[in-house]
Amino acid sequence: MPKQKNKKPFSSKRYAVLFVITAVLAFAALMSGWVAADQFDDQIRELQNQNSGLQQNSRSLAAEAASYEDAINKLQVQIDGLHQAILDNQRQNDELQRQIDAAQVELNHQKQILGQNIKAMYLEGQISTIEILASSNDLSEFVDKQTYRNSVQSKVRTTLDKITQIKLELEGKQRQIQILISEQESQKAQLASSQDEQSRMLAYTESQKASFDSQIKANQTQISELRRQQAVTNARLFGGGQIISTSRCDIYPQDWCNAPMDSMIDSWGMYNRECVSWTAYRVAVSGRYMPYWGGRGNANQWDDNARAAGIPVDGSPQVGDVAVSNAGYYGHTAYVEAVYDDGTILVSQFNVDWGGTYSMAKIKVGNLVFIHFP
Repeated sequence: MPKQKNKKPFSSKRYAVLFVITAVLAFAALMSGWVAADQFDDQIRELQNQNSGLQQNSRSLAAEAASYEDAINKLQVQIDGLHQAILDNQRQNDELQRQIDAAQVELNHQKQILGQNIKAMYLEGQISTIEILASSNDLSEFVDKQTYRNSVQSKVRTTLDKITQIKLELEGKQRQIQILISEQESQKAQLASSQDEQSRMLAYTESQKASFDSQIKANQTQISELRRQQAVTNARLFGGGQIISTSRCDIYPQDWCNAPMDSMIDSWGMYNRECVSWTAYRVAVSGRYMPYWGGRGNANQWDDNARAAGIPVDGSPQVGDVAVSNAGYYGHTAYVEAVYDDGTILVSQFNVDWGGTYSMAKIKVGNLVFIHFP
């Protein structure tokens, strides 16, 4: 009876190979998550860059629109000024016409007087000088009559000449006023045409600006959606810890906790309810020195800041460390609450969901680095 073959035991080499394969697969899965997160950042940055250019164009068009509006307002001032000048000149023209009409009436009246005087002289001219002399009481009365008739004729003719001259002068002034009114009407029409052109340019500019603003709004909506998706991905990468909708105001200072996210600056130069504000606060209240790193980059630059300050940084977590993820455009920081034997850690954090909320998560160490604040 043949002997049953014994199964060949796994060698230590095979175990090592299987361990390496498992580790590689796990790392690959983790890295795929970071790659996905980076892809969100790439898309967000691209949209933000687009919005930056669109906003610059929008601001430029807003300046152009303001320039057109200023030109339109200045043209309107000129048009209003000319309109008032035309009204004043029209009133002056009407007054001159009234004076001309009055002069014509007086001229007609004086002509009538002169006509009557000439008629009287004509009638008297049919009477012989002897008859006129005979009808007069004496020679002196005869002379007085003759002098009076000559004086009346001379006065009437002088008046006629004076009124005629006044009328001519008034008509000359009226022609000048009418020419001025015509020129002013032409200037007003030209200004109105320029104003219409400026208005058309303004409408076109405002239409372009509205198009840019609409695109900015659409991009911003897309950015918000990408951030929402990124928050879901980040939550999965950080262990899917329970998100507490109301921040830990019993631990985190209430002024910062209750204020809208990014509306205040904390004691270390960080915006409130951000991950970096939470970790800075936790380090400080533990009695350790927390440097002022406000304005010195995002969360993914904390490990660089720590190394520059001589603070130890490595891949081995300890309770009280600040865990730093360098993935993505901003990175992320969390406070290490516990370290487990299975290679996972418990962290507390803010804003992993991009909503400024507090959460705790049990996560794998992965490629995180840890700052050991002394």
